[in-house]
Amino acid sequence: MTPKQRLVYSLLIALVVLGIMFGLSYLQNTGVITEKTFQYLAIGVAVVVVVINGVMRRKTKF
Repeated sequence: MTPKQRLVYSLLIALVVLGIMFGLSYLQNTGVITEKTFQYLAIGVAVVVVVINGVMRRKTKF
C-alpha cells in the first residue's frame, strides 16, 4: 500500500465513521437506542477504526 492509497482509505474511513455516528445520533434522538447503547457502539466503532489504521500503517511501503 502506498502512502497515497493510505490517504484515500483514511479519508474514506473518516467519512464512513462520520456517517455511522450521525446514524447512531439519529437513532438515539428518535428513541430507538439508549444513551448507554450509543456509547458502547461509538466505542466499538472507535476501536475498529484504530485497528484498521494500525493495519494500514504496517502495510504502507515508502
